[in-house]
Amino acid sequence: MEKYISVAETAKRWNVSQRRIQILCSENRIKGAIKQSGVWLIPYGAKKPDRIKPGVKVEKEIKLNVLSLFSGCGGMDLGFEGGFYVLKESINETVHPEWIAKKCGKAWIKLPDTRFHTVFANDIKPEAKAAWCNYFKKRGIDDTSYYLDSIVDLVKLQKENKVNIFPVNVDIVTGGFPCQDFSIAGKRKGFDSDKAHNGRKVDSDLPTAENRGHLYMWMREVISITKPKIFIAENVKGLTNLQDAKEIIEKDFSSICDGGYLVVPARVLNAAEYGVPQGRERVIFFGFKKEALMEKALEELSKDDISNEYDPYPVVTHYNSEKGENNTLRPFVTVEQAFIDLVEPEFSNDVCQQKYSKAKFMGKHCQGQQEVKLKGVGPTIRSEHHGNIEFRRLAEDHGGEYHQELAKGMKERRLTVRECARIQTFPDDYEFIITKKEGNVSVSASEAYKIIGNAVPPLLAYHIAKRIENNWQRYFGG
Repeated sequence: MEKYISVAETAKRWNVSQRRIQILCSENRIKGAIKQSGVWLIPYGAKKPDRIKPGVKVEKEIKLNVLSLFSGCGGMDLGFEGGFYVLKESINETVHPEWIAKKCGKAWIKLPDTRFHTVFANDIKPEAKAAWCNYFKKRGIDDTSYYLDSIVDLVKLQKENKVNIFPVNVDIVTGGFPCQDFSIAGKRKGFDSDKAHNGRKVDSDLPTAENRGHLYMWMREVISITKPKIFIAENVKGLTNLQDAKEIIEKDFSSICDGGYLVVPARVLNAAEYGVPQGRERVIFFGFKKEALMEKALEELSKDDISNEYDPYPVVTHYNSEKGENNTLRPFVTVEQAFIDLVEPEFSNDVCQQKYSKAKFMGKHCQGQQEVKLKGVGPTIRSEHHGNIEFRRLAEDHGGEYHQELAKGMKERRLTVRECARIQTFPDDYEFIITKKEGNVSVSASEAYKIIGNAVPPLLAYHIAKRIENNWQRYFGG
């Protein structure tokens, strides 16, 4: 059995700093180094890497291709790509010291790029495509890789007309299949959704294989076509307590390619526990291609209680400090921290900070009629809020508690588009309100709210991506 030693012990042996050891590990320059529960472990007999001579090119790791379904504006895609700015408080340096590629002032840090590269994206909302293309094109991703079509129609095209819609050599398939029918905020129709795959109302009262509640089955079809090494599916927490929906979906995913995929038990992740300033809970499904897994990985992932070493779920980095002290985790990131340097809409040059819903206060018995708690985590940013996005500040006669702000003449208003994006951990260089251009539609403030609310928080997606990246060799040997 391989014996491992700590970063501190290795640093002492090699007469270098612990930070240097961590960097070497993150660059995969120490053979056999593994990351367990956020801590790097180095093989006892590992050799100190040679210094890279000036002018010598370092061979880069091969990129891993990601096919993204139900992509929206790309929250999951951005997380898997990496290389974006987040709040310094959102990163726990004790757990992930190698996650700081660059510092920007006192408040922001840039996350390192990952090995992952998006080669295909898809959604039915023109506004989501417009925002995605506008942003990711600036990052060097070809906007022709985004398909504005229903997944049902794309699968049918591939199968019936023998047209190669989906790319080959796909390593990972990700997808946040539509969640409205499983959400506790919706009508909870689940598999019996009355919405079709293209967003329109179903003509028949009977559920069909093409309704919105069954679209995960079409994600299953894409997986069977592309045969990735791993797939990751995401949905709302409400799915876990809607009859036996979670178990049905796990079983259906397990049957892909005649039982060719190992699906580990789905788990609910709270975004606040990963540095996102929002109490957003999502259920995550992982599926592994059995024939691609290393023998040891297949054995470990098949266990009821997966060891920390092989667990695909990311380790928690933040906690609710109101419940006591913790020496390893950082406190939840607050709304106040997320809003650093944001000025009031009338003084901002950012159109996303200038725009906010003008829906009037309707009484606290209605959804979205609350003030955000600046000292706490933000509310779940909803897609279907119909203008009733939460208030940044209420007037005193409506129960507003920010008396000092009101005394300064700051008015009652709802959250701006940029404030919602900050709560979701989208970087400020992501423009959500854009004009029509290059064949894409314009995106209004109203639509911007929707696509932000539909997204996976990029930082949560980054945690998932980095966990898989760090375990890739352990899982697949390459």
